Amino acid sequence: MKPTAADVRRALAERADPVDAAHLARFFQVRPGGYGEGDVFVGVRVPAVRAVARRYADLPLAEVRALLDDREHEHRLAALVVAVEAFRRALRPRTADPALRARLHALYLDALRAGRVNSWDLVDVSAEWLVGEHLRTSPGGEDGGEGDEDGGAHVVEELLADPDLWRRRAGVMASFAATKAGDPGPALVAAAAVLDDRRDLVQKAAGWMLREVGKRVDRKTLVDFLRAHAPRMGRTALSYATEHLDPGLRAELRRR
Repeated sequence: MKPTAADVRRALAERADPVDAAHLARFFQVRPGGYGEGDVFVGVRVPAVRAVARRYADLPLAEVRALLDDREHEHRLAALVVAVEAFRRALRPRTADPALRARLHALYLDALRAGRVNSWDLVDVSAEWLVGEHLRTSPGGEDGGEGDEDGGAHVVEELLADPDLWRRRAGVMASFAATKAGDPGPALVAAAAVLDDRRDLVQKAAGWMLREVGKRVDRKTLVDFLRAHAPRMGRTALSYATEHLDPGLRAELRRR
């Protein structure tokens, strides 16, 4: 029999710890006014969530969708881990399945737009693959080709323009796929699009993605971008982006 969302919920409940639930609630700022206000934790740490996701790796998409509609944070995290692993399997030559990748991408966008991917950990585990890698490797994505039903690269433009914190962060984090493939363009576009957004979790994502350009692709490309844009950048983004540069260059850029 195929596994169900109820199976995943039971497995997570068996690993839930009320002490961890309280700790996670504080860490993810579920307090009034916090970025995680209203989120619900049952108290399952990430390694245990991943173990459950591996156990139920064959969860059908309808059951993944059901978990994404749950209030519980760990249920949604498990669903995203399952979805990402299914997407990655569908990229491999022996198990390639472009149609499944497209369905996972659409499922993810639905959840993101519905506010179910509503924390930095949920975004960071998923956007690189279910947005960035999908658009990079699919016809009509950022590699070019025929237009696709999801609007191709326009999806990222929409996310970056969205005032919602989590959708904007997803637009930034989606660029990681291209950076890892040696293309700095999407990360530079994303960082430029959020230059004036001073929210901490946008700043950190933009600075992180810029830093990865310098580490993985080309240091000069990063430095040229920073020399052009440092005066408009927030301190947090600039700090993250320059973290691995030489001290003298870092100080020069931070003075601009």
